[in-house]
Amino acid sequence: MEPNGEDVSAIQDACRRTGIAINLGISERIANGHTLFNSQVIIDSDGTILGVHRKLQPTYVERYIWAQGNGSSLRNWPLSLGYNLGGLACWEHTMNGARQALITQNQHIHAGAWPALSTMAGFEAVADAQIEALMKAHALTAQVFVITASNYVDQGCLDWMEQNLGKQDLVKLGGGWSSILHPFCAYIAGPHTGAEEKLVQGEIDFSQLGAVKVWIDAAGHYQRPEILQFAFDKRPHWADEKVDRFKARPEVKAKEETVELSQE
Repeated sequence: MEPNGEDVSAIQDACRRTGIAINLGISERIANGHTLFNSQVIIDSDGTILGVHRKLQPTYVERYIWAQGNGSSLRNWPLSLGYNLGGLACWEHTMNGARQALITQNQHIHAGAWPALSTMAGFEAVADAQIEALMKAHALTAQVFVITASNYVDQGCLDWMEQNLGKQDLVKLGGGWSSILHPFCAYIAGPHTGAEEKLVQGEIDFSQLGAVKVWIDAAGHYQRPEILQFAFDKRPHWADEKVDRFKARPEVKAKEETVELSQE
């Protein structure tokens, strides 16, 4: 899907109606083209698209489908509630430089997007442990609240793959690993696994960050910049990243102006 397309506009409307901000994993198509990215679109509670993060390095066979992202989308976005939200996808969390880039930009909430790794042959016994370890590592080293969602492979998904791709020997039913983590790695909610469709929810108290950062502040007194140097390339590489692609479309703007005039 394209972030400026009809599919996402319906989600924007839902965010606006409910007053909910989201970080949503999508398969993104480049504007006016055919290249795809494994992306996360960030939508604020007023329906505004704040930005899109494109996974820096597609993992394993993902490279058949998705292109590489770059540092221009390696950032956090300020939510209207006053805190910064950023995210990474799957084993992108093993890229310590990517996590450090978010840390240096004063991240408050991190969204970890994961596939159903435990459904893949060879990963059944270790997938959940990998997700948990990487999510807790970022919560502690970044001193942020971490929200995590991992999908579930159901029978409908397997049926579709068999009909369109042939019988699957490397993927089975299962998956799901969702949670909310405190910066000190305690569970605020979850983890929830399995096929049951469930909303994992919990209350985040940002006033607790002060007590955490007295101990560790990776963006402050714990960074030691005179010893540990860090930098990354923020330049956009793809054509649609070099323009403000989330400005209101002309027809939307015209419609809003018409409403304002009629109210006067």
